[in-house]
Amino acid sequence: MSDTPNPEPPPRARPTRLLPLGCLLNLILVLGLAGWGIWMQLEPIRNSEAKPRICSVLDAQRDAWNAGDLDGFMAGYWNSDELTFTSGSKLVKGWVSTKERYVKTYQADGKEMGKLAFDDLEVEVLSADAALVRGKWELVLTKETVGGRFSLVLRKFADGWKITHDHTSK
Repeated sequence: MSDTPNPEPPPRARPTRLLPLGCLLNLILVLGLAGWGIWMQLEPIRNSEAKPRICSVLDAQRDAWNAGDLDGFMAGYWNSDELTFTSGSKLVKGWVSTKERYVKTYQADGKEMGKLAFDDLEVEVLSADAALVRGKWELVLTKETVGGRFSLVLRKFADGWKITHDHTSK
């Protein structure tokens, strides 16, 4: 027997271990929830930026109408053949046809445009580039006052928010 102590074996390298699948899924879930929480905090900011811009479209339309400026009023609409305008049982498609309807109804043959007002506006931002607006309209003419309700779909384009669908009732 020898008097020399037995040398210690060299330390073993620890094998690298991957996270167990359950831990990995939990990590993904936590990161996803954190991202969702950040998104939900940004939601009021997005709404707060969109709503005033959408209301300014309607304000500009009202002001243009009341100044007798139909072209200015029509600037709030999407200038596309895909624009839809529904009043009563009639559907009008396209920006040009919608403008022709307004000319025929409010400017042709001595008709008057009157004074337009919007009330009870509810703006619901549906996404970063889409919104729904509901409200009342009233038009004061020389011989009568007419009005009704409307719902509008607006989309955000490079040049701002535009009405893509208008459903108006008397």
